[in-house]
Amino acid sequence: MKSKLPLVATLITLGLCSFMTLKTIAEEQSAVFAGGCFWCTESDFEKLDGVVSAASGYIGGQVKNPSYKQVSAGGTGHTEAVEVIFDDQKVSYSQLVEYFWKTIDPTDGGGQFCDRGQQYRSEIFYQTEEQRDIAQASKDALSASGLLKAEIVTQLTASSRFYPAEDYHQDYYLKNPVRYNYYRWGCGREKRLEVLWGAAKK
Repeated sequence: MKSKLPLVATLITLGLCSFMTLKTIAEEQSAVFAGGCFWCTESDFEKLDGVVSAASGYIGGQVKNPSYKQVSAGGTGHTEAVEVIFDDQKVSYSQLVEYFWKTIDPTDGGGQFCDRGQQYRSEIFYQTEEQRDIAQASKDALSASGLLKAEIVTQLTASSRFYPAEDYHQDYYLKNPVRYNYYRWGCGREKRLEVLWGAAKK
């Protein structure tokens, strides 16, 4: 009687390979976008199918472990941003970038909407060369489209350390819906987005 051990070993190997392949396919990816107030950017991305989660935080500056008080006062070099965790089987990085444009004013270099200063600048922080190429191609295509009447000033920057913001900032739009909606309306975000994008908005 022939030994079944080689067959068993082969089946185990195939099983492990299949598991590893499935694990790779299902692996989540991350992207970082700065679009002014991170409450709003987080809220926008968490509504998008394929986004697993979004976390508010700070990136792009020199100060280690910055606080909201430090960043909002300016001078740290950081901007408010959101780290987006997404399932690339449901939504691609390219789709995230296309979506991002329509949630911001890419022509405003002094902040976003009512929030002024470099701590509220719009920026795409790419994590790989592939992300950089995708974001640059998208920016170039948008510029060439003529949809916007002014120059796109949103920068593409190599990602640095992302510092999560304080707990009370996470999911602020869910924890404090009345205050959040009043802020978003009062800041003129929706009104400006409608002027910029019109029917093309989302």
